[in-house]
Amino acid sequence: MRRGKATPDSCLDLQVIVPPDDIEPVDADFRAFAARSDAVATLLAAGRYSDLHLDVIHGIVVPREIDEEGIDWLEVEVGNLFVYSVPLFVRGERLERLRAEWLPYYDEALRRERLEAARWFTVDVNLDRIPWLLDRELHFQAFDRFYRAFQGFLLGLHVARRRYPIAYNKWIREQVAENLALPELYDRLPGLFAVDRFESRALETKARELRRLVDAYVAP
Repeated sequence: MRRGKATPDSCLDLQVIVPPDDIEPVDADFRAFAARSDAVATLLAAGRYSDLHLDVIHGIVVPREIDEEGIDWLEVEVGNLFVYSVPLFVRGERLERLRAEWLPYYDEALRRERLEAARWFTVDVNLDRIPWLLDRELHFQAFDRFYRAFQGFLLGLHVARRRYPIAYNKWIREQVAENLALPELYDRLPGLFAVDRFESRALETKARELRRLVDAYVAP
């Protein structure tokens, strides 16, 4: 992706889309090249966390079920693969055919299904369990449920507006305030994670606040 956010410590993420049978040989060729490349070595030494991530993939995105174990990353995968990335080299029509399956957005039947599943995951699976967990003084598990609910909220927020997200754990301001043009909503999000006393009922109040945001911004 190229969004002007990189620093010397940033990773360089590259994706190479090839037919399925070519994945292993292309990946092997790149690893052999990277092992002897001065340019790759210079990149790896640029910053403390700098790295080169090259994924050789077939580019076929398949929706998976959103269940109690977690959300499916379909929307993030499509966004990073076809929306926010910048093609460096294209040969043939394969990229455009793959893009056409998902852009500008997937079909309405799938969208409604995903939106309903996102609301279910956010509210029923996670937010509704927080009071019960706090009753048992399982504060860290309650927080885990709250954070999972927040990620489900971000999923539903994007699906409701037919936009693909970048991620659910970073670039939140950029996605909500800029990409979705909801700066007033973003202003309410950091406060959800401001808890003065962790071992208290404060997270129950935060869960109710997030539930109100779901009702307001993730309409079925």
